[in-house]
Amino acid sequence: MDLSKLTIAAFQEGLRAKDFSAREVADAYFAAIDAQNGALNAYLSLTKDLARATAAEVDAALAEGKELPPLAGVPLALKDNMLVKGYPATASSKMLEHYTAAYDATVVEKLKFERAVVLGKTNLDEFAMGSSTENSAFGVTKNPHDTARVAGGSSGGSAAAVAAGMALAALGSDTGGSIRQPAALCGVVGMKPTYGTVSRFGLIAMASSLDQIGPFTKTAEDAKLLFRAIRGKDVHDATSIDVVKKPFHYEPKKEDIKKLVIGIPKEYFIEGLHPEVAKGVEEAITRLRKLGFSFKEVSLPHTKYALSTYYIIMPAEVSTNLARLDGIRYARNVRDAKKLQELYVKNKAYGFGKETRRRVLLGTFVLSSGYYDAYYAKAQKVRRLIKEDFDTTFKEVDVILSPVTPTPAFTIGEKTNDPLSMYLSDIFTIPANMAGIPAISIPVKKYTVGSGELPVAFQLMGKHFHEEDILGIGELYEARQ
Repeated sequence: MDLSKLTIAAFQEGLRAKDFSAREVADAYFAAIDAQNGALNAYLSLTKDLARATAAEVDAALAEGKELPPLAGVPLALKDNMLVKGYPATASSKMLEHYTAAYDATVVEKLKFERAVVLGKTNLDEFAMGSSTENSAFGVTKNPHDTARVAGGSSGGSAAAVAAGMALAALGSDTGGSIRQPAALCGVVGMKPTYGTVSRFGLIAMASSLDQIGPFTKTAEDAKLLFRAIRGKDVHDATSIDVVKKPFHYEPKKEDIKKLVIGIPKEYFIEGLHPEVAKGVEEAITRLRKLGFSFKEVSLPHTKYALSTYYIIMPAEVSTNLARLDGIRYARNVRDAKKLQELYVKNKAYGFGKETRRRVLLGTFVLSSGYYDAYYAKAQKVRRLIKEDFDTTFKEVDVILSPVTPTPAFTIGEKTNDPLSMYLSDIFTIPANMAGIPAISIPVKKYTVGSGELPVAFQLMGKHFHEEDILGIGELYEARQ
C-alpha cells in the first residue's frame, strides 16, 4: 500500500470498495511511524489502543452495511496541545510531562463521532511558541525533505507526519502562522479557519484571541472534508460560531469560484524574499491566470506593524494563560520546595523552556502598571487598523494571494540564537490571525538544493467565514496540475 499517494477521498473510496480494511490501513501507518519517527521525531506518543478499537468499529459497521461518516477510519494525528481523554497532553513542555488529559477536546469529540482513527500526538514548539519546533522539550522535529532542516512550527510534528506518510491528515493550531508556515516548509496543505469557526475547548491555550485549530492534509479537497467535520458552535467555547446557519453560511458553486477576483498586496512582495519563493508564487499566479482568475494589486498599509503588534498582544495573553501552571495544578515537577514562593520559582524554572520564559516575561511587562497603555492598549488599536485594512480591501477583491514564508525551510540551529530572525518567519502569516480571517497554504513546487528538494508554497486569505473561497481556488489549482 503506497501511503504517500493516499488521500482522504481515495481512502474512503477504497474502504467502501473493500480494497482494504480500516485496521489494515491503521497498522500500515503504525509501521510507517515505527520506520521513520526515530529519524524525524514527529510523534511524541501513540494512541494505538484507541486507534485499533476505532478501526475495528468501522470495519464492523462496514461489514454490516451501515452508512459511514465522511472521516470514518481516516488515520489522523493530533498536535500534542489538544486533549484526548486518558492520554498524555504535554504541549511539548516539561511542565506537563506527566499530565494525562481528563476529558476530550471538542475537536476530538467530533473526530470520535466521525469514527476517525487517532494515531497519536505530535511534536510542537513548547506551548506552541516558536516557528521551527526547535523549542520542544522533547527534541526537534526534522523536515522529511531534508533532515538537516526544520519542519517549521509550532505545528511541525503534524506537518512532518502528513508529509512523511505517517498520517493521512492531522490537526494543528495556528496563532501567528503555526499551521500555514510548517505546511509550506513541508509541502502539504495547511489551513487556518476564521477565528471562532472551530471550538478551542480542550486546546491548551497560548493566546486566546489568536489561537485557532485547523487541518493539515495532502489536498485542498481533504482540508475541506476535515474542516467541515470539526467546525461549529460549542457550548464550552463562547467564541465559537455556528457557521452552517445564516448569516454565516456560505457555500458557492464551483463555477462561481472562477469569478472571484484575487488581490496581490504590494506590501507582501518585499526585499529579502527568497528567489525561489518569489518564483514559486509567480508560478502560482500564472497558473491561476490560465484558469481564468483575474487579479488586482491592492494595499494593506498597516501590514508593516503586524509583527510588532503581534509580539505585544500574544505574549500578554501567554503570560495570563500560563499563570495557571504553578506546580500545584495539572502537574508537580518539583517536590523539595519548603515555601510557596520557592515552589513557584523552582517549578517554573524547571518546567518552562527559554522561549516560553522570554514570552511570559515580555507579556507580564507590557501588562504591568505604567506600560499597559504605552504598549498593550496601543497594540490593540493597531490590530483594529490591520483588520480594517482587510475589510477595505475585501470590498475590492474576494481573496488575497501572498507568499507564506520569506524563505524555504532553514537549517536546524540556524536561527535559534537570533529570536528576531526566527520571528520574521511568520511575517506573512501573522496579519490573518490579527484580523481573524481564514487563510490556507498550498504547495506550488519543489526546487533542488544540495542533494535534496525543498517545497515552496503560496497563501490565500479570504473574507470572514469564506473558507469555501480559498478551498475552492485550491481545489481548482490542484486539478490543473
